[in-house]
Amino acid sequence: MTTVSDKLTDGAPCNVTGGTHAGKSGVVRDIKTGKTGQVSITVAQADGVRFKTLAKNVEIIIA
Repeated sequence: MTTVSDKLTDGAPCNVTGGTHAGKSGVVRDIKTGKTGQVSITVAQADGVRFKTLAKNVEIIIA
């Protein structure tokens, strides 16, 4: 697994490595860039739970 911001696309599988949701995993949804330049994403877990986190806290799973 590597962290590659170029691979941050809607539907990409990911693991959250930092922040409040560290240790959770799911699929990237809803990528947005804020006024300050921070990229935030919504992560949808397999059980249907969704949460928002910063893209810098996410590791994209490359098969």
